[in-house]
Amino acid sequence: MIEVGSYVGGVWMAPGEGARDIHDAVTGERIARAGNGALDAGALLEHGRRVGGPVLRAMGFKARAKMLKALALHLSGQKEALYELSYTTGGTAVDHMIDVDGGIGTLFVFASKGVKELPEEGPLLDGEVEFFGKAGSFGGRHICVPLQGVAVHVNAFNFPVWGMLEKLAPCLLAGVPAVVKPATATAHVTEACVRMMLEAGVLPEGALQLVTGGLGDTLDRLGPQDVVTFTGSAETALKLRGTPALLRNSVRFTAEQDSLNASILGPDAGPDSPEFDLFVKEVHREMTAKAGQKCTAIRRILVPEARVDAVIEAISARLAKTVVGDPREEGVRMGALVSAGQAEDVLEKARVIGSEAELVYGGMEGFSPVGDRAVPGAFVAPHLFRADPDAARRVHDTEAFGPVSTVMGYRDIAHACEIAARGEGSLVASVITHDPAVAQEAVMGLAAWHGRVYLNDRMSMKESTGHGAPMPQMVHGGPGRAGGGEELGGIRAVKHYMQRTAVQGSPEMLRAVSGVQVKGAPEVASEGHPFRRKFGELEVGQVLQTEAREITLEDIEHFAEFTGDTFYAHMDEAAAARNPFFPGRVAHGYLLLSFAAGLFVDPEEGPVLANTGLEKLAFLQPVVPGDSISVRLTVARKKRRTAEHGEVRWAVEILRQDGEVVAEYELLTMVAG
Repeated sequence: MIEVGSYVGGVWMAPGEGARDIHDAVTGERIARAGNGALDAGALLEHGRRVGGPVLRAMGFKARAKMLKALALHLSGQKEALYELSYTTGGTAVDHMIDVDGGIGTLFVFASKGVKELPEEGPLLDGEVEFFGKAGSFGGRHICVPLQGVAVHVNAFNFPVWGMLEKLAPCLLAGVPAVVKPATATAHVTEACVRMMLEAGVLPEGALQLVTGGLGDTLDRLGPQDVVTFTGSAETALKLRGTPALLRNSVRFTAEQDSLNASILGPDAGPDSPEFDLFVKEVHREMTAKAGQKCTAIRRILVPEARVDAVIEAISARLAKTVVGDPREEGVRMGALVSAGQAEDVLEKARVIGSEAELVYGGMEGFSPVGDRAVPGAFVAPHLFRADPDAARRVHDTEAFGPVSTVMGYRDIAHACEIAARGEGSLVASVITHDPAVAQEAVMGLAAWHGRVYLNDRMSMKESTGHGAPMPQMVHGGPGRAGGGEELGGIRAVKHYMQRTAVQGSPEMLRAVSGVQVKGAPEVASEGHPFRRKFGELEVGQVLQTEAREITLEDIEHFAEFTGDTFYAHMDEAAAARNPFFPGRVAHGYLLLSFAAGLFVDPEEGPVLANTGLEKLAFLQPVVPGDSISVRLTVARKKRRTAEHGEVRWAVEILRQDGEVVAEYELLTMVAG
């Protein structure tokens, strides 16, 4: 018997009064109990706000990213224990890998993005500076800072590890402490994962708390700096959204809820095509992986009317080879649902769908799962239905959260998109086609109603991640029935836990706040050439103004001959004069870049290690023979990459003798020290 505890205020609490039993999904045996009626919600929230939050915010993005990586590495070394425990939830070994490895992978992705895409410290900048006057002495920019409350994560039963970590990764990276509330049916797996993360010793106290069982009056105590993220049914989401405190205090609330996802077989994909086989494999996988207990599983199978029979035959053939039973038994490919209660709910929903659709494969009659420990209570056989999409109604509003899908025929792509939209908002729709025109039409018809549109064909099938696999780099969520949220999505998810604020002031003030050079800010005093200064010695705003160099006609012709760039604007006076942008022959843009480097580069060995890139290049004014150019080089931004070196971003302006900027760009260098 596992005593599933709660971790609140830095202390583990054993299950108490009101604890609920957890049963093995395969055998029905009582294996654990979870829940605690003595939860002090006020202490829970204050511990996160007063203890965890300040430490997380003080760490900075890079330190928090390293913390996520350390957690991922620690869990990677203990995932076999999570696999073994997960058998009690009814899943197969492959199902456990989706959950556990998927969650760990999400930690790694956000750790990497934190290092590569976020500043080492200070606010997260959102957009560029906007100036409000001609002189450029007053402007504004948007910054994002961590909220100073807690995030309450209410998770579903089907992914006890990934479901937690997909929310936790961007939350902790943003600098906001979390309270995790798992579904009771699989809380023992979540609790084991939380214990492992705490034992890693990298999480500040108060950064992560766990509540197994009810939240009590936690939601009633939330304020404007707090966040609620929810995964589960639309009914529960609606109830939680309506909590008076959430409405009164404008508490951020996102939901990932019911979703009647569709997969569309393109009209070009005949029975002998690779796309047809791919489509059948995708549908079969989404019906049987996690026994269909996935928010992204395919519920509606949309195929050309002429291919309905062929698709049903092909899917049925694959389902017939799928062994259902005790997932610990060799050869079993689909396990049990998480509980007998969940199995009964799925069967009830299947009966609703069956009132308007024909069962063409499967069903419970004669069904017997494989394995000595298997009992029918938590098992549901695959159910494949066939329906008329224009006559059936319940197939578009009833989600049987198990191995239940319905095949429907469509007339054309516009009709297929219309059918998909009857789900009133879904997490994902997939289109299996080798015809780009079909893909383009489908995306435009589906995108408004779906958080993700997944395209696949023979060219991408080997690397594709699958219809039902949300990727941490991409948005996971959907409009309407799916909840309207956007979990994941890379740095977009991090911003959900931050406040976007408009900061206005002079260029100097904006530079001080952002840590980034702003045009018009005063120069920062510096001695000597900046390329002779180590990373730690450089300051944002330091400027180098070079001497001038004249551009001659001989320079232009030599550059043309040397590079082979003999474009008429550089070589033919009459033709260049007919060009509306040039007064006559002009210097090559890349000649200007080359001469600019010659003006500002310090040739001796020193702290500058390498030029790693050039961004935001713009040629603004022509340069003609006889003009002179000089360079203004400014330290625009710094970001440490390792203990030994960092990246310096330089703002480069190439100036003509009349003071006009003829070209500008950002130069990236790696600098030691």
